[in-house]
Amino acid sequence: MKPKSPTAEERSARVDEIVRDLVPRASQLTRLIFKQLPGEITRSEGGLLRTLSDGPKRVTELAELEGLAQPTTTILIKRLEANGCVKRERAADDGRVVLVSLTSQGELALEHYRAQYRARLRDHIAAMPDEQVAALADAVDAIDALVVAIQQGEHR
Repeated sequence: MKPKSPTAEERSARVDEIVRDLVPRASQLTRLIFKQLPGEITRSEGGLLRTLSDGPKRVTELAELEGLAQPTTTILIKRLEANGCVKRERAADDGRVVLVSLTSQGELALEHYRAQYRARLRDHIAAMPDEQVAALADAVDAIDALVVAIQQGEHR
């Protein structure tokens, strides 16, 4: 027997609940997982490395993409540069522009960072009941669709 479809009021209340809870819960999950990792790379540094994996960026662009202040981004870049994870170079076409790029050591650090948080998250998810694992898989698909819709500027 097919489950009963929710009424418009029930659906609206459910949407409001999701809107209220989705981002705070996702943020809390992110903080909890990354808090459990060894302190080799901070969450902010990991974010910068991830963004740089798409190619070299200006400091201002990195700050904007990561939602950080430019001085904070500069501090993070200096720390990552001291660890050999990133390098700064003048742009070939405009010597005033400084581009930050990932080094091979930075790529390895990012891979290690990803492996650590994925293993930690996997341990927690593997311990959950099958129904919750299935619900999380469905949630990931739904979040992917939401991301695409937001990126395309759609409102549903």
